[in-house]
Amino acid sequence: MKISDITPDYIRAISPYVPGKPVADLAREFGLDEAQIIKLASNENPLGPGPKAMAAITRAAGEMTRYPDGSGHDLKAALAARYRVAADQIVLGNGSNDILELLAHAFLRPGTSAVMAQHSFAVYPLATQAFGATGIEVPARDFGHDLAAMRAAIRADTRLVWLANPNNPTGTWLPAADVKAFVASVPPNVLVVLDEAYNEYLAPEQQADTASWLGGYPNLVISRTFSKAYGLAALRIGFGLMHADIAAMLNRVRQPFNVNALAQAAAIAALEDTDYVSRSQVLNRQGMAQLEAGFARLALPFIPSHGNFISVKVGDAARVNLALMKQGVIVRPVANYGMPEYLRVTIGTDAENARFLEALAAALRE
Repeated sequence: MKISDITPDYIRAISPYVPGKPVADLAREFGLDEAQIIKLASNENPLGPGPKAMAAITRAAGEMTRYPDGSGHDLKAALAARYRVAADQIVLGNGSNDILELLAHAFLRPGTSAVMAQHSFAVYPLATQAFGATGIEVPARDFGHDLAAMRAAIRADTRLVWLANPNNPTGTWLPAADVKAFVASVPPNVLVVLDEAYNEYLAPEQQADTASWLGGYPNLVISRTFSKAYGLAALRIGFGLMHADIAAMLNRVRQPFNVNALAQAAAIAALEDTDYVSRSQVLNRQGMAQLEAGFARLALPFIPSHGNFISVKVGDAARVNLALMKQGVIVRPVANYGMPEYLRVTIGTDAENARFLEALAAALRE
Protein backbone atom coordinates (compact mmCIF):
# COMPACT_ATOMS: atom_id res chain seq x y z
CA MET A 1 0.00 0.00 0.00
CA LYS A 2 1.21 3.51 -0.88
CA ILE A 3 0.63 6.42 1.46
CA SER A 4 -1.32 8.15 -1.34
CA ASP A 5 -3.87 5.32 -1.18
CA ILE A 6 -5.37 6.84 1.96
CA THR A 7 -6.53 9.91 0.04
CA PRO A 8 -10.19 9.88 -1.06
CA ASP A 9 -11.01 8.22 -4.37
CA TYR A 10 -12.33 11.48 -5.80
CA ILE A 11 -8.95 13.14 -5.20
CA ARG A 12 -6.96 10.33 -6.81
CA ALA A 13 -9.27 10.48 -9.84
CA ILE A 14 -8.47 14.13 -10.58
CA SER A 15 -6.47 14.91 -13.70
CA PRO A 16 -4.41 17.96 -12.69
CA TYR A 17 -4.88 21.25 -14.53
CA VAL A 18 -2.28 21.64 -17.29
CA PRO A 19 -1.27 25.28 -17.87
CA GLY A 20 0.01 26.74 -21.13
CA LYS A 21 3.51 25.60 -22.03
CA PRO A 22 6.18 27.98 -20.69
CA VAL A 23 8.54 29.61 -23.19
CA ALA A 24 11.61 28.23 -21.40
CA ASP A 25 10.28 24.66 -21.60
CA LEU A 26 9.71 24.92 -25.35
CA ALA A 27 13.17 26.40 -25.88
CA ARG A 28 14.79 23.48 -24.05
CA GLU A 29 12.63 20.86 -25.75
CA PHE A 30 13.34 21.94 -29.31
CA GLY A 31 16.61 23.82 -28.93
CA LEU A 32 15.04 27.17 -29.79
CA ASP A 33 16.06 30.71 -28.94
CA GLU A 34 13.72 31.95 -26.19
CA ALA A 35 13.78 35.45 -27.68
CA GLN A 36 12.28 34.13 -30.93
CA ILE A 37 9.39 32.24 -29.30
CA ILE A 38 5.92 33.75 -29.09
CA LYS A 39 3.37 32.54 -26.58
CA LEU A 40 -0.31 32.85 -27.47
CA ALA A 41 -1.56 30.13 -25.14
CA SER A 42 -2.68 31.60 -21.82
CA ASN A 43 -4.85 34.62 -22.68
CA GLU A 44 -2.30 37.05 -21.30
CA ASN A 45 -2.30 40.74 -22.19
CA PRO A 46 0.31 41.34 -24.94
CA LEU A 47 0.85 44.95 -23.86
CA GLY A 48 2.65 43.93 -20.69
CA PRO A 49 1.80 45.53 -17.34
CA GLY A 50 0.51 49.09 -17.31
CA PRO A 51 2.76 51.99 -16.22
CA LYS A 52 0.65 52.89 -13.18
CA ALA A 53 0.70 49.30 -11.94
CA MET A 54 4.47 49.10 -12.43
CA ALA A 55 5.00 52.32 -10.49
CA ALA A 56 2.84 51.00 -7.65
CA ILE A 57 4.81 47.76 -7.55
CA THR A 58 8.07 49.70 -7.31
CA ARG A 59 6.74 51.77 -4.41
CA ALA A 60 5.41 48.72 -2.58
CA ALA A 61 8.60 46.68 -3.07
CA GLY A 62 10.31 48.50 -0.23
CA GLU A 63 7.91 46.90 2.26
CA MET A 64 8.38 43.28 1.22
CA THR A 65 9.57 42.31 4.69
CA ARG A 66 6.05 42.98 5.98
CA TYR A 67 3.07 40.68 5.68
CA PRO A 68 0.38 42.03 3.36
CA ASP A 69 -2.84 43.49 4.66
CA GLY A 70 -4.82 40.30 5.22
CA SER A 71 -8.10 42.19 4.94
CA GLY A 72 -7.12 43.97 1.72
CA HIS A 73 -8.69 47.15 3.08
CA ASP A 74 -7.46 49.63 0.47
CA LEU A 75 -8.13 47.39 -2.52
CA LYS A 76 -11.59 46.53 -1.21
CA ALA A 77 -12.31 50.23 -0.77
CA ALA A 78 -11.31 50.88 -4.39
CA LEU A 79 -13.42 47.98 -5.63
CA ALA A 80 -16.38 49.00 -3.47
CA ALA A 81 -16.30 52.47 -5.01
CA ARG A 82 -15.99 51.08 -8.55
CA TYR A 83 -18.81 48.54 -8.27
CA ARG A 84 -20.99 50.36 -5.71
CA VAL A 85 -21.04 47.52 -3.19
CA ALA A 86 -20.06 47.31 0.48
CA ALA A 87 -16.56 46.22 1.41
CA ASP A 88 -17.94 43.19 3.24
CA GLN A 89 -19.40 41.97 -0.06
CA ILE A 90 -15.92 41.58 -1.56
CA VAL A 91 -13.55 38.64 -1.24
CA LEU A 92 -10.02 38.93 -2.65
CA GLY A 93 -8.32 35.94 -4.19
CA ASN A 94 -5.01 34.66 -5.47
CA GLY A 95 -6.41 35.06 -8.96
CA SER A 96 -10.10 34.52 -9.68
CA ASN A 97 -9.36 30.77 -9.59
CA ASP A 98 -8.93 31.19 -5.85
CA ILE A 99 -12.45 32.61 -5.57
CA LEU A 100 -13.84 29.63 -7.51
CA GLU A 101 -12.03 27.15 -5.27
CA LEU A 102 -13.10 28.96 -2.10
CA LEU A 103 -16.72 28.68 -3.24
CA ALA A 104 -16.31 24.96 -3.83
CA HIS A 105 -14.60 24.58 -0.46
CA ALA A 106 -17.36 26.40 1.39
CA PHE A 107 -20.40 24.94 -0.37
CA LEU A 108 -19.57 21.56 -1.90
CA ARG A 109 -19.01 18.16 -0.27
CA PRO A 110 -19.74 14.51 -1.08
CA GLY A 111 -23.44 14.05 -1.75
CA THR A 112 -23.85 17.46 -3.41
CA SER A 113 -23.61 18.48 -7.07
CA ALA A 114 -22.64 21.41 -9.28
CA VAL A 115 -23.94 22.21 -12.75
CA MET A 116 -21.67 23.43 -15.57
CA ALA A 117 -21.71 23.68 -19.35
CA GLN A 118 -19.82 21.46 -21.74
CA HIS A 119 -16.71 23.25 -23.12
CA SER A 120 -16.48 25.56 -20.10
CA PHE A 121 -13.49 26.44 -17.91
CA ALA A 122 -11.55 23.40 -16.70
CA VAL A 123 -11.36 24.68 -13.12
CA TYR A 124 -15.12 24.16 -12.63
CA PRO A 125 -15.04 20.35 -12.77
CA LEU A 126 -11.67 20.28 -10.98
CA ALA A 127 -12.91 22.37 -8.06
CA THR A 128 -16.14 20.38 -7.92
CA GLN A 129 -14.35 17.03 -7.84
CA ALA A 130 -11.73 18.21 -5.34
CA PHE A 131 -14.42 18.45 -2.65
CA GLY A 132 -16.14 15.18 -3.50
CA ALA A 133 -19.18 16.70 -5.24
CA THR A 134 -20.69 15.44 -8.48
CA GLY A 135 -20.25 17.55 -11.60
CA ILE A 136 -23.27 17.70 -13.92
CA GLU A 137 -22.07 18.67 -17.41
CA VAL A 138 -24.81 20.05 -19.64
CA PRO A 139 -24.31 19.71 -23.42
CA ALA A 140 -23.38 22.97 -25.10
CA ARG A 141 -25.50 24.76 -27.66
CA ASP A 142 -23.39 26.20 -30.49
CA PHE A 143 -20.34 25.86 -28.20
CA GLY A 144 -22.03 28.04 -25.57
CA HIS A 145 -24.20 27.69 -22.48
CA ASP A 146 -27.70 26.26 -22.94
CA LEU A 147 -29.34 28.09 -20.06
CA ALA A 148 -32.66 26.26 -20.27
CA ALA A 149 -30.91 22.90 -20.16
CA MET A 150 -28.70 24.04 -17.28
CA ARG A 151 -31.76 25.13 -15.31
CA ALA A 152 -33.39 21.76 -15.97
CA ALA A 153 -30.23 19.96 -14.79
CA ILE A 154 -30.39 21.45 -11.29
CA ARG A 155 -31.18 18.73 -8.73
CA ALA A 156 -32.24 18.72 -5.11
CA ASP A 157 -28.58 18.20 -4.13
CA THR A 158 -27.21 20.97 -6.39
CA ARG A 159 -25.37 23.70 -4.53
CA LEU A 160 -23.54 25.60 -7.31
CA VAL A 161 -24.04 26.51 -10.95
CA TRP A 162 -20.90 27.59 -12.79
CA LEU A 163 -21.56 30.10 -15.58
CA ALA A 164 -18.81 31.85 -17.58
CA ASN A 165 -19.68 34.92 -19.63
CA PRO A 166 -17.77 35.25 -21.94
CA ASN A 167 -16.89 31.56 -21.86
CA ASN A 168 -13.40 30.13 -21.99
CA PRO A 169 -12.23 28.45 -24.27
CA THR A 170 -15.03 29.06 -26.79
CA GLY A 171 -15.43 32.83 -26.39
CA THR A 172 -19.22 32.61 -26.55
CA TRP A 173 -21.32 35.26 -24.81
CA LEU A 174 -24.84 35.49 -23.41
CA PRO A 175 -26.84 38.74 -23.35
CA ALA A 176 -27.25 40.21 -19.88
CA ALA A 177 -31.04 39.91 -20.00
CA ASP A 178 -30.76 36.16 -20.59
CA VAL A 179 -28.28 35.73 -17.74
CA LYS A 180 -30.38 37.77 -15.33
CA ALA A 181 -33.50 35.77 -16.21
CA PHE A 182 -31.54 32.58 -15.58
CA VAL A 183 -30.37 33.79 -12.16
CA ALA A 184 -33.97 34.68 -11.30
CA SER A 185 -35.11 31.17 -12.24
CA VAL A 186 -32.59 29.33 -10.06
CA PRO A 187 -33.77 28.18 -6.61
CA PRO A 188 -32.58 30.61 -3.92
CA ASN A 189 -30.62 27.86 -2.13
CA VAL A 190 -28.40 27.30 -5.21
CA LEU A 191 -25.47 29.63 -5.84
CA VAL A 192 -24.98 30.98 -9.36
CA VAL A 193 -21.29 31.73 -9.92
CA LEU A 194 -21.02 34.23 -12.77
CA ASP A 195 -17.42 34.14 -13.97
CA GLU A 196 -16.68 37.42 -15.78
CA ALA A 197 -12.91 37.06 -16.21
CA TYR A 198 -13.11 38.43 -19.77
CA ASN A 199 -15.81 41.05 -19.19
CA GLU A 200 -13.55 44.01 -20.02
CA TYR A 201 -13.14 42.71 -23.57
CA LEU A 202 -16.85 42.93 -24.32
CA ALA A 203 -18.10 45.74 -26.54
CA PRO A 204 -19.50 48.62 -24.44
CA GLU A 205 -23.07 47.82 -25.47
CA GLN A 206 -22.62 44.22 -24.27
CA GLN A 207 -21.33 45.07 -20.81
CA ALA A 208 -23.81 45.08 -17.96
CA ASP A 209 -23.75 46.28 -14.36
CA THR A 210 -24.13 42.79 -12.97
CA ALA A 211 -22.98 43.97 -9.53
CA SER A 212 -26.28 45.86 -9.26
CA TRP A 213 -28.09 42.52 -9.38
CA LEU A 214 -26.65 41.42 -6.05
CA GLY A 215 -29.29 43.22 -4.02
CA GLY A 216 -32.07 41.25 -5.68
CA TYR A 217 -30.31 37.89 -5.88
CA PRO A 218 -28.44 36.95 -2.69
CA ASN A 219 -27.45 33.62 -4.29
CA LEU A 220 -25.42 35.36 -7.02
CA VAL A 221 -21.60 35.50 -6.94
CA ILE A 222 -19.60 37.44 -9.53
CA SER A 223 -15.92 36.65 -10.05
CA ARG A 224 -13.47 38.98 -11.80
CA THR A 225 -9.74 39.05 -12.40
CA PHE A 226 -6.84 41.44 -12.96
CA SER A 227 -4.99 38.80 -15.03
CA LYS A 228 -6.48 39.64 -18.43
CA ALA A 229 -7.35 43.19 -19.49
CA TYR A 230 -5.41 44.66 -16.54
CA GLY A 231 -2.23 42.75 -17.45
CA LEU A 232 -1.35 41.39 -13.97
CA ALA A 233 -1.42 37.62 -14.56
CA ALA A 234 1.91 37.00 -12.82
CA LEU A 235 0.73 38.64 -9.60
CA ARG A 236 -2.36 36.39 -9.26
CA ILE A 237 -5.05 38.80 -8.15
CA GLY A 238 -8.81 38.40 -8.51
CA PHE A 239 -11.94 39.15 -6.54
CA GLY A 240 -15.51 38.10 -5.98
CA LEU A 241 -18.61 40.22 -5.42
CA MET A 242 -21.41 38.60 -3.42
CA HIS A 243 -23.83 38.84 -0.50
CA ALA A 244 -22.02 39.56 2.76
CA ASP A 245 -23.18 36.24 4.22
CA ILE A 246 -21.48 34.32 1.40
CA ALA A 247 -18.33 36.42 1.75
CA ALA A 248 -18.23 35.56 5.46
CA MET A 249 -18.20 31.85 4.61
CA LEU A 250 -15.39 32.26 2.07
CA ASN A 251 -13.32 34.25 4.55
CA ARG A 252 -13.57 31.30 6.95
CA VAL A 253 -11.79 28.99 4.49
CA ARG A 254 -9.37 31.27 2.65
CA GLN A 255 -5.70 31.54 3.57
CA PRO A 256 -4.98 34.49 5.93
CA PHE A 257 -2.64 36.25 3.47
CA ASN A 258 -3.87 34.87 0.16
CA VAL A 259 -3.19 38.08 -1.79
CA ASN A 260 0.32 39.50 -1.65
CA ALA A 261 1.15 43.15 -1.05
CA LEU A 262 2.54 43.84 -4.54
CA ALA A 263 -0.60 42.43 -6.12
CA GLN A 264 -2.84 44.59 -3.94
CA ALA A 265 -0.89 47.75 -4.74
CA ALA A 266 -0.77 47.00 -8.46
CA ALA A 267 -4.49 46.22 -8.61
CA ILE A 268 -5.43 49.53 -6.99
CA ALA A 269 -3.32 51.39 -9.54
CA ALA A 270 -4.61 49.25 -12.42
CA LEU A 271 -8.22 50.12 -11.57
CA GLU A 272 -7.35 53.78 -12.09
CA ASP A 273 -5.47 53.24 -15.37
CA THR A 274 -8.39 53.52 -17.76
CA ASP A 275 -6.07 54.51 -20.63
CA TYR A 276 -4.24 51.19 -20.36
CA VAL A 277 -7.46 49.18 -20.37
CA SER A 278 -8.70 51.17 -23.37
CA ARG A 279 -5.48 50.46 -25.27
CA SER A 280 -5.83 46.77 -24.39
CA GLN A 281 -9.37 46.73 -25.75
CA VAL A 282 -8.38 48.45 -29.00
CA LEU A 283 -5.43 46.12 -29.53
CA ASN A 284 -7.68 43.14 -28.88
CA ARG A 285 -10.32 44.25 -31.39
CA GLN A 286 -7.69 44.85 -34.05
CA GLY A 287 -5.95 41.56 -33.36
CA MET A 288 -9.22 39.63 -33.39
CA ALA A 289 -10.04 41.04 -36.83
CA GLN A 290 -6.53 40.18 -38.00
CA LEU A 291 -6.83 36.54 -36.95
CA GLU A 292 -10.37 36.16 -38.28
CA ALA A 293 -9.24 37.47 -41.67
CA GLY A 294 -6.28 35.10 -41.59
CA PHE A 295 -8.47 32.11 -40.80
CA ALA A 296 -10.80 33.09 -43.65
CA ARG A 297 -7.85 33.15 -46.07
CA LEU A 298 -6.88 29.67 -44.85
CA ALA A 299 -10.51 28.47 -45.10
CA LEU A 300 -10.51 27.50 -41.42
CA PRO A 301 -13.74 27.61 -39.38
CA PHE A 302 -13.56 29.45 -36.07
CA ILE A 303 -15.85 30.23 -33.16
CA PRO A 304 -16.64 33.97 -33.01
CA SER A 305 -15.19 35.14 -29.71
CA HIS A 306 -15.94 37.88 -27.20
CA GLY A 307 -12.75 37.35 -25.16
CA ASN A 308 -9.07 37.99 -25.86
CA PHE A 309 -8.67 34.63 -27.61
CA ILE A 310 -10.26 32.67 -30.42
CA SER A 311 -10.70 28.95 -31.07
CA VAL A 312 -10.02 27.74 -34.62
CA LYS A 313 -10.75 24.36 -36.17
CA VAL A 314 -7.60 22.91 -37.75
CA GLY A 315 -8.44 19.19 -38.02
CA ASP A 316 -5.66 17.17 -36.40
CA ALA A 317 -5.02 19.75 -33.72
CA ALA A 318 -2.34 17.71 -31.94
CA ARG A 319 -0.27 17.46 -35.14
CA VAL A 320 -0.73 21.12 -36.02
CA ASN A 321 0.13 22.17 -32.48
CA LEU A 322 3.37 20.19 -32.59
CA ALA A 323 4.27 21.75 -35.93
CA LEU A 324 3.65 25.21 -34.47
CA MET A 325 5.81 24.51 -31.43
CA LYS A 326 8.68 23.42 -33.65
CA GLN A 327 8.44 26.87 -35.25
CA GLY A 328 8.53 28.56 -31.84
CA VAL A 329 4.82 29.37 -31.60
CA ILE A 330 2.86 28.30 -28.49
CA VAL A 331 -0.93 28.10 -28.63
CA ARG A 332 -3.38 26.00 -26.61
CA PRO A 333 -4.80 22.63 -27.66
CA VAL A 334 -8.28 22.18 -26.20
CA ALA A 335 -8.88 18.43 -26.59
CA ASN A 336 -9.36 18.29 -22.81
CA TYR A 337 -12.38 20.55 -23.30
CA GLY A 338 -13.95 18.08 -25.72
CA MET A 339 -12.69 20.01 -28.76
CA PRO A 340 -9.94 17.80 -30.26
CA GLU A 341 -9.96 19.54 -33.64
CA TYR A 342 -9.52 23.04 -32.24
CA LEU A 343 -6.68 25.25 -31.06
CA ARG A 344 -7.28 28.25 -28.81
CA VAL A 345 -5.16 31.25 -29.74
CA THR A 346 -4.62 34.31 -27.56
CA ILE A 347 -4.82 37.65 -29.36
CA GLY A 348 -1.29 39.04 -29.52
CA THR A 349 0.36 42.08 -31.00
CA ASP A 350 0.12 42.74 -34.73
CA ALA A 351 3.56 41.17 -35.25
CA GLU A 352 2.77 38.14 -33.07
CA ASN A 353 -0.52 37.53 -34.85
CA ALA A 354 1.19 37.74 -38.24
CA ARG A 355 3.92 35.36 -37.11
CA PHE A 356 1.32 32.88 -35.86
CA LEU A 357 -0.69 32.98 -39.09
CA GLU A 358 2.46 32.40 -41.14
CA ALA A 359 3.45 29.47 -38.92
CA LEU A 360 -0.09 28.08 -39.04
CA ALA A 361 -0.12 28.12 -42.84
CA ALA A 362 3.19 26.22 -42.85
CA ALA A 363 1.92 23.73 -40.26
CA LEU A 364 -1.18 23.01 -42.29
CA ARG A 365 0.94 22.27 -45.38
CA GLU A 366 3.00 19.62 -43.59
